[in-house]
Amino acid sequence: MVTPGRCILLYHMASQGPFFFICLLALAATTNGAKPNHYSKPFNRSSFPAGFSFGAGSAAYQIEGAALEDGKGPSVWDTFARKYPERIADRSTGDVAVDFYHRYKIVQEMLQDDIKLMKKVGLDSFRFSISWSRILPKGKLCGGVNPPGVQFYNNLIDELLANGLKPFVTLLHFDHPQALEDDYGGFLSPKIVDDYVDYADLCFKTFGDPVKHWVTMNEPNGWSLGGANGSAASSPAESYILAHHFLLSHAAAVKLYRKKYQASQKGKIGITIITNWFVPKSETTADSKAASRALDFLFGWFVDPLIFGEYPKSMRSLVGRRLPKFTEAESKMLKGSIDFLGVNYYTANYAENAPPSNTAIAANDNRVNLTTEKNGVPIGTPTAVSWLFIYPKGLRQLMLYIKEKYNNPPIYITENGVAEANNASLTVKEALKDSTRIRYLDGHLKSL
Repeated sequence: MVTPGRCILLYHMASQGPFFFICLLALAATTNGAKPNHYSKPFNRSSFPAGFSFGAGSAAYQIEGAALEDGKGPSVWDTFARKYPERIADRSTGDVAVDFYHRYKIVQEMLQDDIKLMKKVGLDSFRFSISWSRILPKGKLCGGVNPPGVQFYNNLIDELLANGLKPFVTLLHFDHPQALEDDYGGFLSPKIVDDYVDYADLCFKTFGDPVKHWVTMNEPNGWSLGGANGSAASSPAESYILAHHFLLSHAAAVKLYRKKYQASQKGKIGITIITNWFVPKSETTADSKAASRALDFLFGWFVDPLIFGEYPKSMRSLVGRRLPKFTEAESKMLKGSIDFLGVNYYTANYAENAPPSNTAIAANDNRVNLTTEKNGVPIGTPTAVSWLFIYPKGLRQLMLYIKEKYNNPPIYITENGVAEANNASLTVKEALKDSTRIRYLDGHLKSL
């Protein structure tokens, strides 16, 4: 068992002027009893430039609980956790989670204490997601708005602002309404675009005046690779269809926001994409191209359409007819449809050229073998999670790659962090001395 303990970094790389950071550090106890070593001298506020701010991050299903209370409808995560308990390590659900909803609803002072704690430790921002099915239980406007859900988020935003914390709001974090999944297959259907825009419109209208940073969706590329039901894509084209509808939903919501709300509310809107950094396993041209393709198929899959209006050339070539095409109008709507780009970065892989696969699925189409070691040596320091190795310079290399390839867009590093192994024998005081996490965050901050 591991303790997630994410650090969410929001890093704004402007073309001119000073860099702007927001580091969102999860407020969770850690569980490594080792004493911090002298890896580096400690950071403090004076170590960072003016405009650098810290915050905490969360997601609705991960923290709220109250899964089917106060009028909330089920989300696809509610269904998945109940239907496939064996696919979750400890067979837990989000029915209660950390009970964030009740901590406000029943004992308001508890939520105020949570937020005041953020302020006390020096945080400046809180990133949270809205549960679509909490404010629209049936997923559609015609199904009715749920007032208790709306009030919950209004109260949360008000409390954040009262404590000097900026709200960063994600509209969709893996949990669209089950009603839409039952109705037409969720994001497998183009019908989702209109319902998503209606939902976004409601959020902009209801919460938009105090909210200045909107994220349309979190990690839709990772979601697409997982398939519609979260287990695996069931057809050779499924991942690409999902991604296509995510992109069109994002672009349509941004178009609406810019046309109807942005001038008066003066906010910004973007999207968050996850990626690793990919290092050629050898100095051969083939492996260098493999590393480039790995980025195209994970990161460029979404970012190329947002910047250039079309999928990466390598994807169009290798995926062929299974990759949907944008109409001229869709391409125009997508191109430039971000005020900022959110990036989630945790680790890196070695990339090695691979022959064509006999199985036509998105995970194989890039013709790349990914590994975490070379000649028996891991790419970075191992952690409690098998896939996560500490590789700070990958973050810097990724930032430079985005700057050069995508015309230097504003960038927010919306997630970055490491897990620690659970050790129930430690006291809280001992557990908080987590040298691995200190080393991870220290290295990534310094890499920038």
